[in-house]
Amino acid sequence: MSDAAQPTAAEVRAAAEAVKTALDRHLAAVERRTGDDDPAVHEAFNQLAAAGEVYDELLYDRYDEVTPFEIPGADDSLPPYTGPEEPHAVSVLIRRDYTVAEPQRLLAQAQRVEAAEFEDALTEDDTANTVPGALGILFGEFEPDEIASRHREFGLAEGDSTLWVSAAEEAAEPGEWLEAPFEEADPQHVICRFDVSAVFDRDDSDDDTPGTVLDELADDDLEPLDRDR
Repeated sequence: MSDAAQPTAAEVRAAAEAVKTALDRHLAAVERRTGDDDPAVHEAFNQLAAAGEVYDELLYDRYDEVTPFEIPGADDSLPPYTGPEEPHAVSVLIRRDYTVAEPQRLLAQAQRVEAAEFEDALTEDDTANTVPGALGILFGEFEPDEIASRHREFGLAEGDSTLWVSAAEEAAEPGEWLEAPFEEADPQHVICRFDVSAVFDRDDSDDDTPGTVLDELADDDLEPLDRDR
């Protein structure tokens, strides 16, 4: 990081003061707690975690130093569940991040799909010759789970991913939420959540990590695309 981008000493000091204030608020909330799922304690906990994370980042950026504190993972940060006791419907919210690690491989796979789609017909459409166009073709052709299982084959590298299972009293009407599918996600209605991220410390190798997909295909060993799915 360049000197111009570094936080000032005053900013680091202010972040430290914010941590102290958040500590006091958290202790006060714990002392007044009304039960195991007291929302005030949960809110104070989140504020303390956020303040600690900001301070840790600024301290490192300014002084190349870290704190001995560990911010809890996302699985521990959900608020208390307040959804229906017996849900009649669930929504599964999934986000998976990828980077385009091998653009030429991505383009080649999209071109194969397009060629199979149009067989030997001539077309002037160059959609498969651009990265956005190739992504549109592949994600339109394959289910998200198949993309996840074959991501290396498509020239993609996995980033973070998360899956939320959220409860509802009843299923939404067809087409009701399509314009803004994630806008109304309520963390307090999440029944369970599963996260995969490189920032998590794991004792196991990637081979044994649930939720990650391994693909040992060599560059010259791509499987033919199945057009009879």
